[in-house]
Amino acid sequence: MVGLSEGEKRFIRGGIAQDLRTDGRQRLHYRPISVETGVIPQANGSARVRLGATDVIVSIKAELGKPHPLQPDKGKVAIFIDCSPTAAPMFEGRGGEELSTELSFALQRCLLGGRSGAGAGIDLSSLVIVEGKVCWDLYIDGLVVSSDGNLLDALAAAIKVALSNTGIPKVTVNLGASPNDQPDVDVSDEEFLQFDTSGVPVVVTLTKVSRHYIVDATSEEESQMSSAVSISVNRHGHICGLTKRGGAGLDPSVILDMISVAKHVGEQLMSLLDSEIAAAEASAEDQ
Repeated sequence: MVGLSEGEKRFIRGGIAQDLRTDGRQRLHYRPISVETGVIPQANGSARVRLGATDVIVSIKAELGKPHPLQPDKGKVAIFIDCSPTAAPMFEGRGGEELSTELSFALQRCLLGGRSGAGAGIDLSSLVIVEGKVCWDLYIDGLVVSSDGNLLDALAAAIKVALSNTGIPKVTVNLGASPNDQPDVDVSDEEFLQFDTSGVPVVVTLTKVSRHYIVDATSEEESQMSSAVSISVNRHGHICGLTKRGGAGLDPSVILDMISVAKHVGEQLMSLLDSEIAAAEASAEDQ
């Protein structure tokens, strides 16, 4: 946890109450965001996102697999997050492992919907090659390089950017003579299909400090929170997932207001990421 004096804690809470945070932002404003794509050449897609002093890298690897028997018409996505021990003192030892597990689970909830896949922000049906027999498995690996709060939003943004940078190899399928035969799949080394990210949401975390809530909280601000609600919202304003942390309960009317704010803020974050992705792609083409 961040070590703060009582005076510093009162200063943070008082600033938030007056809509003027310690770094000069208002309650619903993000820190400067920067985006890089293609940072890991051997991956199918990758991205680095910096949100203030929070710095994360995401890589995506596509491998051939077999659909789950209960979901023969869907591919599979697995999300793993690793918190580098050098990113923050609290990541050393068990603290980093526990946070990695918590972030991985929260991203699964926010991006892949419920257990049935309903509301998933990533279209799993687009990953099927032959129903019930062959699909793409996407392995999404995130690394927290530096932490200064709001890790979930930064990682979700990096996943969205990395997916926009992901090329899925084109495949040719030769079905066997019998329906029970395993199809022969030829994977191209030269032709790639762009992954469709139109439905992939962003995550907006609203952190409640005293009576007010803020977006993109720093580590110091997070140390003063009573609770935080993370809401994943897509381009059409639909809610794809929601997760809460912190012990304090929230009135249903407050959560409804948070969802309304998240939709508005998510729209701004989405357009900001769109322009950052376009700029990063243009920069990559020029090199």
